[in-house]
Amino acid sequence: MSTSIILIRHGETAWNAVRRLQGHTDIDLNPEGERQARALASALAAEPVDHIVASDLLRASRTAGFAADLHGKPVQIDAQLRERCYGVFEGMLYADIERQYPEEYALWQARDIDAVMPPGLRVAESFRAFYGRSIAAITSWALRHPGQTLALVAHGGVLECAYREAVGMSLDSPRDFQVKNASINRFRFAGGKLSLDSWGEVEHLGLASLDDII
Repeated sequence: MSTSIILIRHGETAWNAVRRLQGHTDIDLNPEGERQARALASALAAEPVDHIVASDLLRASRTAGFAADLHGKPVQIDAQLRERCYGVFEGMLYADIERQYPEEYALWQARDIDAVMPPGLRVAESFRAFYGRSIAAITSWALRHPGQTLALVAHGGVLECAYREAVGMSLDSPRDFQVKNASINRFRFAGGKLSLDSWGEVEHLGLASLDDII
């Protein structure tokens, strides 16, 4: 018996728009993000969704809330669906990270999956640790609800992990796919494995949405 998973990235935030790294920092949707979330909800309104789950960060839980209202269902919260924690990098512009932390930035861009950024308000995660957390969270929800349809609203990094897991892509290989705000991405979980049905549906948004700003 397979479980259908609609994996969604949150709508745009003000920090997305200026390339400021968010991570675990709790940033709300901006007006464009709210528009995207409403459009997303409308696109999913006619689909049979059994459970709506979101990261506990506001940009994800608010995105989920618009869809939950149309389906008459609660938003279930799971902190394990949070974005990767980036330590001291959080709150910084990408350009400033590169200038102030050139060695750490280089390791990050080179996809050193065990590299950990310097700590800030929170202790950073390696990509390997983040990947394990993300896939465990998605798998846990699928195992709890076999044969049902789940809408999971999370973050760009979580979606990246799911894509890599589903297609068998190594963690250290360059990312050759986009992860857009408020995009719909469809997976199936069966036999203990995650597979990809479709990726990057954004027709419901009407306008281009931001990629790569987590």
